[in-house]
Amino acid sequence: MSVRAVWMIVAGLLVAACGDDNRVYEKYIDFEDRHWLVSEKPEFEFDIQDTQARYDIIGNIRNEVSYPWSRIFITYYLNDSTGKQLHKNLLGNYLFDAKSGKPLGTSGLGDIYDHQLVLLSNYQFSKPGKYTVKLEQFMRKDTLDGVLAVGLRVEKIVP
Repeated sequence: MSVRAVWMIVAGLLVAACGDDNRVYEKYIDFEDRHWLVSEKPEFEFDIQDTQARYDIIGNIRNEVSYPWSRIFITYYLNDSTGKQLHKNLLGNYLFDAKSGKPLGTSGLGDIYDHQLVLLSNYQFSKPGKYTVKLEQFMRKDTLDGVLAVGLRVEKIVP
């Protein structure tokens, strides 16, 4: 490997490492059998200490092109550390263009695509502590083939 190639790799790693300063939390839960069962309701627990800041709470979806529909519907639940439900909402997101069928989102691995769905934008937590977001698929099928993983990302908004 040439010296130039090594420097390019090092520079790329540095840019990638520095580009996520606003991330407070991010985690994915993989579905072992490459589908999301209606009985699977992944939960993500994260800690918030800065109640003066505002946050974006984002659901992540990773799917294959074999996913049979253009859209996905997800219900999310945000609970505080006592279990009190703070928010609940049903959201839909296009994974494929409705007319052309072209996959949307970002792809890094051939036929696998990542999507971000904003659950709450510019949200301010009222007290410090642990919070939980639960995601539930809300389609008309018990098994969503082609959904590989779901995740959660919490980002601090920097003015």
